[in-house]
Amino acid sequence: MAISTLQKLSSQIHRLPSLSAHILTRSSATSASPSASTSSKKVADRIVKLFAIDPEGQKREVVGLTGQTLLRALINSGLIDPASHRLEEIDACSAECEVNIAQEWLERLPPRTYDEEYVLVRNSRGRILNKHSRLGCQVVLTPQLQGMVVAVPEPKPWDIP
Repeated sequence: MAISTLQKLSSQIHRLPSLSAHILTRSSATSASPSASTSSKKVADRIVKLFAIDPEGQKREVVGLTGQTLLRALINSGLIDPASHRLEEIDACSAECEVNIAQEWLERLPPRTYDEEYVLVRNSRGRILNKHSRLGCQVVLTPQLQGMVVAVPEPKPWDIP
């Protein structure tokens, strides 16, 4: 079904000479242009390197991109199970992405939102809330966070299946 649809679209494009010439010109210009090398520079400029202390106490380098959440960077580095936090929205958060931010980096982060505070308190299960606790899904990486140190705590007994 999908192949026949693609074949029909392809034949329609080739019937319109002005459209097919435009598509061929754009695709060949894009592949031959020097902007392909500058786009990699743009990605390199967005890289944010930080460090995470895993539950075993080992310091590991984590690489993320500006605008990406801390949670996404930790998932990509294998420090947080992707199945434990499917949505990066505060409404769906169950605090499995809770991390501890080193003191010297707390001032560089915006304060917790009311919703983030609510989720952390709700999931603290009666324990005192650590001032260093943040939800990884709510921390957005910026160039100012280059070198930040976070600790990924052991899963709580109620988080382990």
